[in-house]
Amino acid sequence: MKKSSLLLALMAVLMMSSCVSTKKIVYFQDPDQVFQDGQKIMQQYEMRLKPADQILIKVTCSEPALLSIFAQDVTMGTAGNTSSQNITSTGSMTNAYGYTVSNEGFVVLPAVGRVSVAGLTSDEAARRIEESIIAANLIKDPEVTVRLLNARVAVLGAVKNPQVVNLTSERNTILDVLSRCGDIADTGLRKKITLYREENGERRKYYIDLTNTDIFQSPAYYVQQNDLIYVEPNKSQTVKSSAFYTFLGAGSSILGVIASVVALVFAVKK
Repeated sequence: MKKSSLLLALMAVLMMSSCVSTKKIVYFQDPDQVFQDGQKIMQQYEMRLKPADQILIKVTCSEPALLSIFAQDVTMGTAGNTSSQNITSTGSMTNAYGYTVSNEGFVVLPAVGRVSVAGLTSDEAARRIEESIIAANLIKDPEVTVRLLNARVAVLGAVKNPQVVNLTSERNTILDVLSRCGDIADTGLRKKITLYREENGERRKYYIDLTNTDIFQSPAYYVQQNDLIYVEPNKSQTVKSSAFYTFLGAGSSILGVIASVVALVFAVKK
């Protein structure tokens, strides 16, 4: 009788030890009072252009003939890829080109030359290109649109689907990216997420705790192109693939069967 009770107690302890505290898996555990008066968004989320970024430059003007100069020799552009010309409903003409920002931080535009764009937002780069076109006496009323083409973030570690995530806009949070990966796996530590970022020729490291609302004020809350996110696995996942873990798992299964048989024997004797 005592032995069977001891075995049942041991099994109960093992089951309890396998449970995970909600403190380790629930996001944003601060009290509701934190948001009662609203949280101000302190940091800027706009992505800024960096060397090696691919950007789309679209030029529009009211006089179609003036845009032809940009189509004469597209190989002058850093990338040299062009899209088709379009005539809008108002009769104006557009011309769009793909360019790569050089290591020195500029793009080369036909008939305009070098335009420095690194460190600028897409809208700021568009305004600078417009100014460069006007300064070159090419078009008096250019309207330029700049869009980032190759923005992406790599996600590794304990997520359900590690991958390179292509960003669909210039306002993406780390939560957006993790959700695209199927969220953090059960073996992932929500308090130990690391984001690596290249800024001004330096690589910086940010630590993220998703159980704390301080994440909303972190510079790493809004992701940038080429960020690397790593979710640290817990200790059980770290040893899961080892030979010792395999042996321990098999041994535990055998012990479980033996414990069940012993418990059954004692139950029959009763």
